[in-house]
Amino acid sequence: MLIIIIILITLINTAYGYEPVQPIPKSIEYDREKAELGKLLFFDPILAKDNRTSCAYCHDVYNKCGTDHRPVSKGFHDKKGNVNALTVFNTIFNFRLFWNGRAKDLVEQIYGPIQNPVEMNMSIKEVEERLNNSPFYRKKFRKVFGTDRIKFEHVAQAIAEFEKALITPDSKFDKFLRGEVELSKEEIEGYKLFKKLGCISCHNGVNLGGNSFQKIGVVHSYPWHENSPDRYQITKNEFDKNVFRVPSLRNIDCTYPYFHDGRVKTLEDAVQIMAFYNLGFKLSKDEIQKIVAFLKTLRGKLPEILKEN
Repeated sequence: MLIIIIILITLINTAYGYEPVQPIPKSIEYDREKAELGKLLFFDPILAKDNRTSCAYCHDVYNKCGTDHRPVSKGFHDKKGNVNALTVFNTIFNFRLFWNGRAKDLVEQIYGPIQNPVEMNMSIKEVEERLNNSPFYRKKFRKVFGTDRIKFEHVAQAIAEFEKALITPDSKFDKFLRGEVELSKEEIEGYKLFKKLGCISCHNGVNLGGNSFQKIGVVHSYPWHENSPDRYQITKNEFDKNVFRVPSLRNIDCTYPYFHDGRVKTLEDAVQIMAFYNLGFKLSKDEIQKIVAFLKTLRGKLPEILKEN
């Protein structure tokens, strides 16, 4: 038995143990009943004052990899925000939430959009009143939380449990790391370039990002705007202008447009811009093509909880 364990450990290390990227686990433990309740709430516009703007309105988990494909999102009465919607896929692997990292976990993150006047424009009290006036939800929350009075903290916990389950395992690159498939010549050369040029210094770990704050404009100064959703909005420290939580590159070919303001339409342009501003390189078309080929191997499977029961 010990020999078998040693062999398995050796195989794992050979596959990806020395790589700066780790595969997404094939599954994750979560409370299925609580997550299913969160799923109902995620798609229900009952949480928005206009009874139209659900969480799914800005985070299409079936067709747009957890984003909305708009430069900036629309919310309550189609008001436009000032930020590009980040994907809700694989957020459990991020060390902080939102572009500026103002939420420490998924539960805390729920409080923001629902109370934001541009997004769902609801107060905690209003959410509780609506749900407690619903026999359907009173029954559901009683079963999951054992309570006759729905509180907002229960709502946040349920939605967070659903979002926890939104992992996208088994991308081609994950399978490559586990030694199950080979990458094409172009894809492997793209990955090597990704590491050689320094992209990997910010985009690493399970989520290829989401685990640090970094500045856009390290080598060449990047334009800053007063309403930019960066760390400066929280710290008021000049150094934190254009400092953001590094976005994940998982499913990146499907989460366009790019950057915090959604100004970049294509993955090719995003790669070139980041290489220039943060690494000081102007890449050739061939280099961009190879890196993009690698990035496209990061598309994972639809989360299990979204599949039909």
